[in-house]
Amino acid sequence: MKIGKVINSIWSTRKDEGLVGVKLMVVQLMEKPGEEQGRIIVAGDLIGAGIGEKVLVSQGSAARCMGNLKHSPIDAVIVGIIDEGQKEAPQHA
Repeated sequence: MKIGKVINSIWSTRKDEGLVGVKLMVVQLMEKPGEEQGRIIVAGDLIGAGIGEKVLVSQGSAARCMGNLKHSPIDAVIVGIIDEGQKEAPQHA
């Protein structure tokens, strides 16, 4: 899992049938603790994250384990919202 911040949402009037009902959010990943200048990805959101919230993102085949996404063309899903005031643990190399 990765930590990121929701920076926007995406509206799509046409999308694959497997993504119907899935809200799509633009997430900026945090590559280093406290740094908010990482890669930008699109992630499905089934838990109701909002713009500006820090979130946990699952990527790859694990992303399809959530909800009804088993046969969906998706590779990133928001799986948790980080509570305000929660400090990030330092990452070790």
